[in-house]
Amino acid sequence: MSNTYESELTPEQKWKKATIANNFIFYKIMRHNPDVCKELLEILLEMEIDHIEMRGEETVEIDFGSKGIRLDVYAKNNTHSFNLEMQTADSKELPERARYYQGSIDVDCLKSGEKYKALKDSYVIFICIQDIFEKGLACYSFENLCREDTSIHLNDRAYKYFFIAQNCAKILNEKQKAFLQLVLGQKASDNFTRRIEELTEEAKHNTQWRHQYMEWERQRTYDFENGMEAGKAAQAIEDAVIAVKEFKATPEFAAEKMNAPLELVLEALKKNTSE
Repeated sequence: MSNTYESELTPEQKWKKATIANNFIFYKIMRHNPDVCKELLEILLEMEIDHIEMRGEETVEIDFGSKGIRLDVYAKNNTHSFNLEMQTADSKELPERARYYQGSIDVDCLKSGEKYKALKDSYVIFICIQDIFEKGLACYSFENLCREDTSIHLNDRAYKYFFIAQNCAKILNEKQKAFLQLVLGQKASDNFTRRIEELTEEAKHNTQWRHQYMEWERQRTYDFENGMEAGKAAQAIEDAVIAVKEFKATPEFAAEKMNAPLELVLEALKKNTSE
């Protein structure tokens, strides 16, 4: 489904059409079904995990004074920490977000006075639709290596994974492939993905979650529209400054013609001159 088509749907229509690729649905299912989250982590990381504990409290607070909510799933056990998130669009900042999540995990895991060796092995995992690195891989995994000799590992036990759904045909692990195919909108093909399908339909009948989703969508629309208005205002000020500097218009005339506040045009001109 294209982003253009998605933007034309109402929040109600988006909710009805939502699949596990919807990051809100994904977050809710993983957060409230630790056994499913544990199995998905085992599938993606190809490792056995004895148990996981979700972070102590769910914080989904949506109001028009907030800056949005985080929909990453944070789980841990005695030796490992996991941060898992669905990303349906390339925000152009996922590497930085991975860095931020890894830092947050370390701060949460290390108690005051503890030695750094007490840090858990940390895994930050993004499930992406698009190939954000554009190299054709189905999974990009990262750890810190010496640049001068890549055989030397830093061994800081911090790992980052980016799974790319659109390249899932290249994955040899059939369980990983089945899940990523489900993310792409294909039918469930094994017991785990069928369970995900069932939980997705159950989630869409949860009245509280539906209400939270509607508020979240309204907030996103509100933020976007405000951002558009702010962008238009910034462009008007920039155009007014150009009119003054290049076409010798007076600030008053330029501000009026560009529909920009005179005081902000004067402020921009002053800043422009001092640079």
